[in-house]
Amino acid sequence: MALAALMTYKCAIVNVPFGGGKGGLKINPRKYSVYELEKITRRYTAELVKKNFIGPGTDVPAPDYGTGEREMAWIVDTYQSLRPGEIDAAGCVTGKPVTQGGVRGRREATGLGIFFGIREVCSMPDVMERLGLPLGIEGKRVIVQGLGNVGYHAAKYFQQAGAKIIALAEYEGAIRNDAGLDVDAVFEHRKTSGSILNFSGAENFSKNTDALEYDCDILIPAALENVI
Repeated sequence: MALAALMTYKCAIVNVPFGGGKGGLKINPRKYSVYELEKITRRYTAELVKKNFIGPGTDVPAPDYGTGEREMAWIVDTYQSLRPGEIDAAGCVTGKPVTQGGVRGRREATGLGIFFGIREVCSMPDVMERLGLPLGIEGKRVIVQGLGNVGYHAAKYFQQAGAKIIALAEYEGAIRNDAGLDVDAVFEHRKTSGSILNFSGAENFSKNTDALEYDCDILIPAALENVI
């Protein structure tokens, strides 16, 4: 209910003519094969269609925790097969692969929005003076919780702007290096090892929430809700 309410507010603020809704499946995707996840996602979509809970003018799902372009591709494919005569059926979800009608830049958009918002705040002399921080992003110490779609891209843009990513946290734990972590290198390390832990030159913490307590200039909670 809380997430659905937040979607209502977000749509209203930017004048999107929708209400708000949120839906999902209470499963741990790590415990299922890709084949099983596809069957589950397609069945979920079929049930949404049956109940008229999905459609370009009804409700448009989007990727969130545990989902991405792959799942959105399964949803749009299922929807189109069940509604073959609907001319705008591809608009039943956002976050699709570009090859299936998705929008370029959508994957990076949320993380880039976080960067733009914080960059704007960091350019305000009165705000930075009250915080006792110098103007600009360069040199700022940043901690990011979550290395998914949002956290990864936000961390990458901050690093490119000259900030130091001093800690990263994921569900398996947290890593820290006050000299700065290479975001892309950590991302590749996690892809190959399955964990951000044991990254070269970083200190390990088995409790991922420990990263939220470190001294920093910018904290980005890009994982689940109710962190702060």
